[in-house]
Amino acid sequence: MKGEPSLNPSICYVVGAMPLSWSLCPHPGAQDFLIAADKGYEALEAYGVPPNLVVGDFDSLGRRPNHPNVVQLPVAKDDTDMIYALREGLDRGYRRFVLLGGVGGRLEHTLANLQALAWLTTQGARGVLAGEGTVATALRNETMVFPSSLSGFWSAFCLSGQAEGVTLRNLKFELTDHTLSADFPLGVSNEFTGEAAEVSVARGTLLAMWREQGDFYRLLPQLWDRTEIQHEGE
Repeated sequence: MKGEPSLNPSICYVVGAMPLSWSLCPHPGAQDFLIAADKGYEALEAYGVPPNLVVGDFDSLGRRPNHPNVVQLPVAKDDTDMIYALREGLDRGYRRFVLLGGVGGRLEHTLANLQALAWLTTQGARGVLAGEGTVATALRNETMVFPSSLSGFWSAFCLSGQAEGVTLRNLKFELTDHTLSADFPLGVSNEFTGEAAEVSVARGTLLAMWREQGDFYRLLPQLWDRTEIQHEGE
């Protein structure tokens, strides 16, 4: 990603309305920022973790939270509560986002949160989503190396019309300079092999998904590392 040296290393955590396990409960550092989106406030409340900001229309929570920093949104709006929370983080200068409790509930909200990962890449930011045994991130015109300690299934989906120049190394099924399209699921159920897996997409956006194995926060620092693929004349 261009401007890597200026990428804010602090993290904005956004907790959504879907189930949040204790192992994924965030414990932000001093420079990090924690946003509860609607019913995500209830999940954090249960674990005794206070957010910095609460946003939402609170249709899921069913009440206005008793919190000093609340942004109440109208029910009829273009942005989901999650997207609004991400905008708040972007406006505060954050470029690394962890989305928690964003899968496992209503399918349309799960899909919207996966789309949000792709949207973040257009904002000069990176996002990682975790919940319900799944981790996901979006790659756009870049290369990412997955830690060798990961095991189990790994899947990829095209989130643009086409994802060109897709190269997979050290996965069970490898590809070289392949084009994936949004209308065919070729990348489902690949597997880690015990080696660091290298994934590249030269042009376009790729959604990568794999199994959360209880070590999300230990591996998280490695998930931010990406190398932008430069194109001649750009």
